[in-house]
Amino acid sequence: MSTVNGPQGPGAPAAAAPDAPPAAGLGVELNALNTIDEAERKGRPRSLFWPWFGANVSVLGLGYGSYLLGFAVSFWQAVVVGVVGIVVSFLFCGFISLAGRRGSAPTMVLSRAAFGVRGNALPSVLSWVLTVGWETVLVSLATLATSTVLGELGWGGGTVTQVVTLVVVAAVVVAAGVFGFDLVMRLQVLITVLTGVLTVVYIVLVVDHVDWSAVAAIPGGGAPQVIGGLVFMMTGFGLGWVNMAADYSRYLPRGSSGRGIVGWTTFGASLAPVVLLVFGLLLAGSDAELNEAIGADPIGALSTLLPTWFLLPFALVALAGLVGGAALDIYSSGLALLSLGLPAPRWAAALIDGVLMVLGAIYIVFVADSFIGPFQGFLITLGVPIAAWCGVLLADILLRRRDYAEAELYDARGRYGSVRWSAVALVVVGTVVGWGLVTNTYAPWLGWQGYLLGPLGGTEGSWAFANLGVLVSLVVGFAGTLALTAGAVRRQERR
Repeated sequence: MSTVNGPQGPGAPAAAAPDAPPAAGLGVELNALNTIDEAERKGRPRSLFWPWFGANVSVLGLGYGSYLLGFAVSFWQAVVVGVVGIVVSFLFCGFISLAGRRGSAPTMVLSRAAFGVRGNALPSVLSWVLTVGWETVLVSLATLATSTVLGELGWGGGTVTQVVTLVVVAAVVVAAGVFGFDLVMRLQVLITVLTGVLTVVYIVLVVDHVDWSAVAAIPGGGAPQVIGGLVFMMTGFGLGWVNMAADYSRYLPRGSSGRGIVGWTTFGASLAPVVLLVFGLLLAGSDAELNEAIGADPIGALSTLLPTWFLLPFALVALAGLVGGAALDIYSSGLALLSLGLPAPRWAAALIDGVLMVLGAIYIVFVADSFIGPFQGFLITLGVPIAAWCGVLLADILLRRRDYAEAELYDARGRYGSVRWSAVALVVVGTVVGWGLVTNTYAPWLGWQGYLLGPLGGTEGSWAFANLGVLVSLVVGFAGTLALTAGAVRRQERR
């Protein structure tokens, strides 16, 4: 990997994106916010399948079946909104991955073209909080799942087991973040093969627990319930990854197929979640007791269906899938932290995020009463501003016809400017309106949300849990950018 002259903060001059010769081997990646040198760009669009599949093959996908049925929808309604929510939200990731090919820089650097070099501090903060939150959630799940499985085997399962598991899992995740791109990509290939095979075995072993008559008897919901489930699936899947989508495509050669990048990203990310969701719906819809247990410890609850001999392989597949997702998160969270101007190398930023990840996991594992409460509150609250940012960036990418002027992404005096106030305002407006149209009873500290729901029946009405604010925020960002910045983008590209 290339060496760099230090992190590129929001006000860095154009010279802060240097070229340097690549280093061999699997050492610590020294690339940070800089543009990837032409000699280091490698691979084909299909190579994107591995990180995206490996990060989303987590057994947690089975748990989403229970969460989705919690919106009071039928099995078939859940299948439709689940598949649509997963595929469409990951399609957003595919389009944002195109920016990585055009600019060969991390997502939070490319976002400067839409927000300005200093104005991009707002989405960088949002991205950093989101990725640190996700890595915390995944490490917490790995700890809870391992403790439950080992308890079933009679090998412990108490506090000591949870502490040891947390230390081991966190060490692996932090190591991936510190070593960087090449290790993360190789780890994802291994995780993809391992988890793919063992997940199929899991499905075969527990398929006899499916009660088709019970599943078919689940009553359907109305439009508010269907829309609420759709939004939850979008925030739980693709909208949780959009802020880092270009971090992995940035190493591809500039001549790579745009359709290939979008297609392989969307296919790799969606394949496993769609299969796991449908089977998770069948399991949760068949057993009300299992459905309730999933809310406290989703993967641990699913392990109770297994014969004893497969518990250890199941723990392995659960750990591998969760570690795969957390590895991508910690890598990108470090890049987001650097984009805020942290004066440190990339690996140091990953270490800082690792410490925060461990502290958050300690709270979820040892303090919180339930997993689903903090998880729902986290997804919806951050989903609103991230949706607004996603709308802005998608529209900005759509408007552009040329590659980014790489050096000027690091120069507040360049064509992208210091702050593009229209983009910042759209995220702020989208967030304010969006938070007014969502509610979250799972987390009492978020009770202030929903302040615009009065005309729709208030925070207790049928539309209260439709989470319309996420969709509204996405539309505000996208439509507002198309309307307000088309001329500015054309002027930038004529320079």
